[in-house]
Amino acid sequence: MSVLVITGTGTGVGKTVVTAALAALATERGASVAVVKPGQTGVSEDEPGDLETVGELSGADDLHEYGRFPDPLSPAAAARVSGLPPVDLADAGRKIRELSMTRRLVLVEGAGGLLVRYDEDGTTIADLARGLNAPMLVVADPALGTLNNTALTLEAMADRGIGLAGVVIGSWPDVPDLAMRCNVRDLETLAARPLAGAIKLGAGRLDRESFLTAARAGMAPAFGGTFDSVQFRQRYEPLERKGRS
Repeated sequence: MSVLVITGTGTGVGKTVVTAALAALATERGASVAVVKPGQTGVSEDEPGDLETVGELSGADDLHEYGRFPDPLSPAAAARVSGLPPVDLADAGRKIRELSMTRRLVLVEGAGGLLVRYDEDGTTIADLARGLNAPMLVVADPALGTLNNTALTLEAMADRGIGLAGVVIGSWPDVPDLAMRCNVRDLETLAARPLAGAIKLGAGRLDRESFLTAARAGMAPAFGGTFDSVQFRQRYEPLERKGRS
């Protein structure tokens, strides 16, 4: 009945693990969940891709991939160098709409960031989300440099009329550095709302039961978890340094 698109502020920020967390929590609540990866790159036909990771971590088995390319490039470039046809996001949108008619939730994980090209016309996951009238959950890196990337992502979404479901930190270490701790408040300021979650670094290497526990702790109640953004900020935000008298 609903579609949620997961994008990131870049590559390797934790989109797949966040997608798995969402799938695990929805499945725990008894919801019917489909997970879609419109374009998988950097993986050959006989290798496990992101959907396999989602399935292993969450237990979800309603998994759909619409294009796969062996080179670790953008979907458009990977299709071009492989000689394979690019992912047809218009067709993907039709398939996702069909899935949403019989599933309570359809999770759609993009490749790379918001404006990564899927074909030579420059079609992006933002175009897919807009065509589906689906909100986007943005997965952000906590490290230095994330604020610019997050701001650009959110502004591009707003320019295209795409709703924001929240911002999630995709991999939060046990011992965050000063920049990461400062970034918590600033990420909330950019999103104009509390963080929607923070998944612990290394969660993708956990067994399924332990991963479900991490998913609960790392995602906000709106997504089935127990993450409290106020407590998180109070725990990690650095105290302001006093000026010298």
